[in-house]
Amino acid sequence: MSWDDIGDAMFGGLPVYGEILALVQNSVWAGAILGLVGGLIGVFVLQRDMAFAVHGISELSFAGAAAALLIGADVVSGSIVGSLIAAALIGWLGSRARDRNSIIGVLMPFGLGLGILFLALYDGRSANRFSLLTGQIVSVQSAQLTWLIVIAGVVLVALLLIWRPLRFDSLDPQSAAARGVPTVGISLVFMLLLGLTVAVAVHIIGALLVMALLVTPAAAAVRVAHGPIAVPLLAATFGVVSAVGGILLAVAGTLPVSPYITTISFAIYLVCRIIGARRGRVQRADAAHRTQPMASARG
Repeated sequence: MSWDDIGDAMFGGLPVYGEILALVQNSVWAGAILGLVGGLIGVFVLQRDMAFAVHGISELSFAGAAAALLIGADVVSGSIVGSLIAAALIGWLGSRARDRNSIIGVLMPFGLGLGILFLALYDGRSANRFSLLTGQIVSVQSAQLTWLIVIAGVVLVALLLIWRPLRFDSLDPQSAAARGVPTVGISLVFMLLLGLTVAVAVHIIGALLVMALLVTPAAAAVRVAHGPIAVPLLAATFGVVSAVGGILLAVAGTLPVSPYITTISFAIYLVCRIIGARRGRVQRADAAHRTQPMASARG
Protein backbone atom coordinates (compact mmCIF):
# COMPACT_ATOMS: atom_id res chain seq x y z
CA MET A 1 0.00 0.00 0.00
CA SER A 2 1.35 3.41 -0.98
CA TRP A 3 1.24 6.62 1.05
CA ASP A 4 -1.47 7.90 -1.28
CA ASP A 5 -3.63 4.91 -0.44
CA ILE A 6 -3.08 5.50 3.28
CA GLY A 7 -3.94 9.17 2.84
CA ASP A 8 -7.15 8.30 0.98
CA ALA A 9 -8.12 5.83 3.71
CA MET A 10 -7.61 8.44 6.43
CA PHE A 11 -8.72 11.67 4.74
CA GLY A 12 -10.53 10.69 1.53
CA GLY A 13 -13.84 11.92 2.85
CA LEU A 14 -12.75 15.46 3.67
CA PRO A 15 -14.35 17.03 0.54
CA VAL A 16 -17.78 15.86 1.73
CA TYR A 17 -17.01 15.85 5.46
CA GLY A 18 -19.99 18.01 6.37
CA GLU A 19 -22.43 15.76 4.56
CA ILE A 20 -20.98 12.64 6.17
CA LEU A 21 -21.04 14.22 9.62
CA ALA A 22 -24.72 15.02 9.23
CA LEU A 23 -25.39 11.34 8.63
CA VAL A 24 -23.57 10.13 11.76
CA GLN A 25 -25.13 12.38 14.39
CA ASN A 26 -26.42 9.31 16.21
CA SER A 27 -22.87 8.00 16.35
CA VAL A 28 -21.56 11.21 17.89
CA TRP A 29 -24.23 11.11 20.58
CA ALA A 30 -23.55 7.42 21.19
CA GLY A 31 -19.84 8.09 21.57
CA ALA A 32 -20.43 10.94 24.00
CA ILE A 33 -22.79 8.86 26.15
CA LEU A 34 -20.50 5.85 26.17
CA GLY A 35 -17.46 7.99 26.98
CA LEU A 36 -19.31 9.58 29.90
CA VAL A 37 -20.55 6.32 31.42
CA GLY A 38 -17.31 4.46 30.71
CA GLY A 39 -15.21 7.17 32.34
CA LEU A 40 -17.34 7.25 35.50
CA ILE A 41 -17.58 3.51 36.03
CA GLY A 42 -13.91 3.12 35.08
CA VAL A 43 -12.90 4.95 38.27
CA PHE A 44 -14.43 2.17 40.36
CA VAL A 45 -12.96 -0.46 38.05
CA LEU A 46 -9.50 0.84 38.95
CA GLN A 47 -10.26 1.26 42.65
CA ARG A 48 -11.49 -2.33 42.84
CA ASP A 49 -8.60 -3.61 40.68
CA MET A 50 -10.96 -5.09 38.10
CA ALA A 51 -9.46 -4.03 34.78
CA PHE A 52 -9.00 -7.71 33.97
CA ALA A 53 -12.71 -8.26 34.64
CA VAL A 54 -13.66 -5.77 31.91
CA HIS A 55 -11.87 -7.89 29.34
CA GLY A 56 -13.41 -11.09 30.71
CA ILE A 57 -16.94 -9.68 30.51
CA SER A 58 -16.32 -8.39 27.00
CA GLU A 59 -15.48 -11.90 25.79
CA LEU A 60 -18.81 -13.29 27.04
CA SER A 61 -20.57 -10.24 25.63
CA PHE A 62 -18.93 -10.98 22.29
CA ALA A 63 -20.16 -14.58 22.49
CA GLY A 64 -23.70 -13.41 23.25
CA ALA A 65 -23.67 -10.95 20.37
CA ALA A 66 -22.30 -13.58 17.98
CA ALA A 67 -25.00 -16.05 19.07
CA ALA A 68 -27.69 -13.44 18.44
CA LEU A 69 -26.21 -12.71 15.02
CA LEU A 70 -26.26 -16.41 14.17
CA ILE A 71 -29.92 -16.96 15.07
CA GLY A 72 -31.08 -13.63 13.63
CA ALA A 73 -31.89 -12.01 16.98
CA ASP A 74 -31.03 -8.47 18.14
CA VAL A 75 -27.26 -8.22 18.54
CA VAL A 76 -27.42 -5.66 21.36
CA SER A 77 -29.76 -7.91 23.35
CA GLY A 78 -27.44 -10.86 22.87
CA SER A 79 -24.48 -8.78 23.96
CA ILE A 80 -26.33 -7.66 27.11
CA VAL A 81 -27.29 -11.23 28.01
CA GLY A 82 -23.70 -12.43 27.61
CA SER A 83 -22.33 -9.53 29.67
CA LEU A 84 -24.82 -9.97 32.50
CA ILE A 85 -24.12 -13.70 32.74
CA ALA A 86 -20.38 -13.05 32.94
CA ALA A 87 -20.80 -10.19 35.42
CA ALA A 88 -23.08 -12.25 37.66
CA LEU A 89 -20.67 -15.20 37.67
CA ILE A 90 -17.67 -13.02 38.46
CA GLY A 91 -19.51 -11.05 41.15
CA TRP A 92 -21.02 -14.14 42.76
CA LEU A 93 -18.07 -16.54 42.65
CA GLY A 94 -15.17 -14.09 42.72
CA SER A 95 -15.49 -12.46 46.14
CA ARG A 96 -11.71 -12.60 46.58
CA ALA A 97 -9.21 -11.21 44.06
CA ARG A 98 -7.50 -14.58 43.59
CA ASP A 99 -10.79 -16.35 42.91
CA ARG A 100 -11.96 -13.54 40.64
CA ASN A 101 -8.86 -13.64 38.45
CA SER A 102 -9.01 -17.41 38.07
CA ILE A 103 -12.70 -17.26 37.13
CA ILE A 104 -12.03 -14.55 34.59
CA GLY A 105 -9.13 -16.58 33.19
CA VAL A 106 -11.54 -19.48 32.67
CA LEU A 107 -14.37 -17.39 31.20
CA MET A 108 -12.24 -15.44 28.71
CA PRO A 109 -11.12 -18.32 26.44
CA PHE A 110 -14.52 -20.00 26.80
CA GLY A 111 -16.36 -16.87 25.68
CA LEU A 112 -13.92 -16.15 22.89
CA GLY A 113 -14.14 -19.73 21.66
CA LEU A 114 -17.93 -19.65 21.64
CA GLY A 115 -17.92 -16.35 19.78
CA ILE A 116 -15.55 -17.65 17.13
CA LEU A 117 -17.68 -20.80 16.74
CA PHE A 118 -20.87 -18.78 16.24
CA LEU A 119 -19.20 -16.46 13.73
CA ALA A 120 -17.82 -19.44 11.82
CA LEU A 121 -21.34 -20.86 11.54
CA TYR A 122 -22.76 -17.50 10.46
CA ASP A 123 -23.08 -17.23 6.65
CA GLY A 124 -24.15 -13.60 6.43
CA ARG A 125 -22.15 -10.46 5.66
CA SER A 126 -18.52 -10.59 6.78
CA ALA A 127 -18.77 -6.94 7.86
CA ASN A 128 -21.20 -7.98 10.59
CA ARG A 129 -18.65 -10.43 11.97
CA PHE A 130 -15.83 -7.92 11.89
CA SER A 131 -17.89 -5.25 13.63
CA LEU A 132 -18.31 -7.40 16.75
CA LEU A 133 -14.55 -7.29 17.23
CA THR A 134 -13.82 -3.71 16.18
CA GLY A 135 -17.17 -1.94 16.68
CA GLN A 136 -19.60 -0.22 14.33
CA ILE A 137 -20.19 3.17 15.88
CA VAL A 138 -20.43 4.96 12.53
CA SER A 139 -23.62 3.04 11.73
CA VAL A 140 -25.60 3.56 14.94
CA GLN A 141 -29.33 3.57 14.17
CA SER A 142 -32.00 5.49 16.09
CA ALA A 143 -33.25 2.33 17.81
CA GLN A 144 -29.73 1.44 18.90
CA LEU A 145 -29.17 4.97 20.22
CA THR A 146 -32.38 4.67 22.23
CA TRP A 147 -31.11 1.41 23.73
CA LEU A 148 -27.84 3.10 24.62
CA ILE A 149 -29.56 6.09 26.24
CA VAL A 150 -31.82 3.83 28.33
CA ILE A 151 -28.96 1.60 29.48
CA ALA A 152 -26.71 4.57 30.21
CA GLY A 153 -29.50 6.20 32.22
CA VAL A 154 -30.00 3.04 34.28
CA VAL A 155 -26.26 2.75 34.95
CA LEU A 156 -25.86 6.42 35.90
CA VAL A 157 -28.87 6.46 38.25
CA ALA A 158 -27.78 3.23 39.92
CA LEU A 159 -24.22 4.53 40.31
CA LEU A 160 -25.48 7.70 41.98
CA LEU A 161 -27.65 5.67 44.37
CA ILE A 162 -24.79 3.43 45.52
CA TRP A 163 -21.96 5.94 45.03
CA ARG A 164 -20.95 6.43 48.68
CA PRO A 165 -21.13 2.78 49.85
CA LEU A 166 -19.52 1.65 46.58
CA ARG A 167 -16.63 4.09 47.04
CA PHE A 168 -16.22 3.04 50.69
CA ASP A 169 -16.23 -0.64 49.73
CA SER A 170 -13.81 -0.01 46.84
CA LEU A 171 -11.23 1.84 48.95
CA ASP A 172 -11.48 -0.10 52.24
CA PRO A 173 -13.62 -3.24 51.99
CA GLN A 174 -12.71 -4.50 55.48
CA SER A 175 -13.80 -1.29 57.19
CA ALA A 176 -16.90 -1.12 55.00
CA ALA A 177 -17.94 -4.63 56.07
CA ALA A 178 -17.27 -3.76 59.72
CA ARG A 179 -19.48 -0.67 59.40
CA GLY A 180 -22.36 -2.78 58.10
CA VAL A 181 -22.07 -1.99 54.39
CA PRO A 182 -23.59 -4.88 52.39
CA THR A 183 -20.37 -5.51 50.48
CA VAL A 184 -21.56 -8.65 48.70
CA GLY A 185 -24.68 -6.95 47.42
CA ILE A 186 -22.78 -3.80 46.45
CA SER A 187 -20.22 -5.89 44.58
CA LEU A 188 -22.89 -7.81 42.69
CA VAL A 189 -24.80 -4.65 41.74
CA PHE A 190 -21.60 -3.02 40.54
CA MET A 191 -20.72 -6.06 38.43
CA LEU A 192 -24.16 -6.00 36.79
CA LEU A 193 -23.77 -2.27 36.02
CA LEU A 194 -20.33 -2.99 34.61
CA GLY A 195 -21.81 -5.78 32.51
CA LEU A 196 -24.40 -3.42 31.01
CA THR A 197 -21.73 -0.84 30.22
CA VAL A 198 -19.45 -3.43 28.63
CA ALA A 199 -22.34 -4.74 26.52
CA VAL A 200 -23.01 -1.40 24.85
CA ALA A 201 -19.28 -0.68 24.61
CA VAL A 202 -18.71 -3.96 22.76
CA HIS A 203 -21.39 -3.01 20.26
CA ILE A 204 -19.84 0.43 19.76
CA ILE A 205 -16.08 -0.09 19.95
CA GLY A 206 -15.77 -3.87 19.70
CA ALA A 207 -14.84 -6.68 22.09
CA LEU A 208 -11.09 -6.37 21.52
CA LEU A 209 -10.78 -2.68 22.38
CA VAL A 210 -13.42 -2.10 25.04
CA MET A 211 -10.84 -1.24 27.71
CA ALA A 212 -9.93 1.94 25.81
CA LEU A 213 -13.10 3.59 27.15
CA LEU A 214 -13.65 1.71 30.41
CA VAL A 215 -10.12 1.73 31.83
CA THR A 216 -7.76 4.14 30.06
CA PRO A 217 -9.65 7.43 30.75
CA ALA A 218 -9.85 6.65 34.48
CA ALA A 219 -6.20 5.56 34.54
CA ALA A 220 -5.26 8.90 32.98
CA ALA A 221 -7.43 10.88 35.41
CA VAL A 222 -5.86 9.42 38.55
CA ARG A 223 -2.45 10.54 37.29
CA VAL A 224 -3.31 14.23 37.40
CA ALA A 225 -6.25 14.58 39.80
CA HIS A 226 -7.22 13.65 43.34
CA GLY A 227 -10.44 13.71 45.27
CA PRO A 228 -13.83 12.00 45.01
CA ILE A 229 -15.21 14.54 42.54
CA ALA A 230 -12.24 15.65 40.42
CA VAL A 231 -11.20 12.15 39.33
CA PRO A 232 -14.65 10.97 38.07
CA LEU A 233 -15.30 14.27 36.29
CA LEU A 234 -11.91 14.22 34.59
CA ALA A 235 -12.25 10.53 33.67
CA ALA A 236 -15.67 11.20 32.12
CA THR A 237 -14.22 14.16 30.19
CA PHE A 238 -11.36 12.05 28.85
CA GLY A 239 -13.80 9.32 27.82
CA VAL A 240 -16.02 11.76 25.93
CA VAL A 241 -13.04 13.40 24.20
CA SER A 242 -11.65 10.03 23.14
CA ALA A 243 -14.94 8.68 21.80
CA VAL A 244 -16.23 11.81 20.08
CA GLY A 245 -12.78 12.79 18.82
CA GLY A 246 -12.30 9.33 17.34
CA ILE A 247 -15.62 9.50 15.53
CA LEU A 248 -14.93 12.96 14.12
CA LEU A 249 -11.59 11.75 12.76
CA ALA A 250 -12.90 8.42 11.48
CA VAL A 251 -15.67 9.89 9.33
CA ALA A 252 -13.03 11.72 7.29
CA GLY A 253 -11.81 8.40 5.85
CA THR A 254 -12.69 4.75 5.43
CA LEU A 255 -10.79 3.25 8.37
CA PRO A 256 -12.63 1.74 11.38
CA VAL A 257 -13.32 4.11 14.26
CA SER A 258 -11.67 1.94 16.92
CA PRO A 259 -8.02 2.81 16.12
CA TYR A 260 -8.83 6.52 16.37
CA ILE A 261 -10.55 6.14 19.74
CA THR A 262 -7.82 3.97 21.20
CA THR A 263 -5.05 6.26 19.92
CA ILE A 264 -6.64 9.39 21.39
CA SER A 265 -7.28 7.60 24.67
CA PHE A 266 -3.71 6.35 24.85
CA ALA A 267 -2.30 9.78 23.95
CA ILE A 268 -4.30 11.38 26.79
CA TYR A 269 -2.95 8.75 29.17
CA LEU A 270 0.64 9.40 28.11
CA VAL A 271 0.27 13.16 28.57
CA CYS A 272 -1.31 12.70 32.00
CA ARG A 273 1.40 10.26 33.03
CA ILE A 274 4.12 12.75 32.04
CA ILE A 275 2.35 15.56 33.89
CA GLY A 276 1.89 13.38 36.95
CA ALA A 277 5.55 12.31 36.94
CA ARG A 278 6.77 15.91 36.68
CA ARG A 279 4.42 17.03 39.42
CA GLY A 280 5.69 14.25 41.64
CA ARG A 281 9.31 15.28 41.09
CA VAL A 282 8.47 18.91 41.92
CA GLN A 283 6.67 17.88 45.11
CA ARG A 284 9.56 15.69 46.21
CA ALA A 285 12.03 18.51 45.53
CA ASP A 286 9.92 20.96 47.55
CA ALA A 287 9.70 18.49 50.41
CA ALA A 288 13.48 18.03 50.35
CA HIS A 289 14.02 21.81 50.45
CA ARG A 290 11.66 22.16 53.41
CA THR A 291 13.30 19.41 55.43
CA GLN A 292 16.87 20.61 54.77
CA PRO A 293 16.67 23.78 56.94
CA MET A 294 15.04 21.78 59.74
CA ALA A 295 17.85 19.26 59.62
CA SER A 296 20.45 22.06 59.69
CA ALA A 297 18.72 23.68 62.67
CA ARG A 298 18.81 20.44 64.63
CA GLY A 299 22.50 20.10 63.80
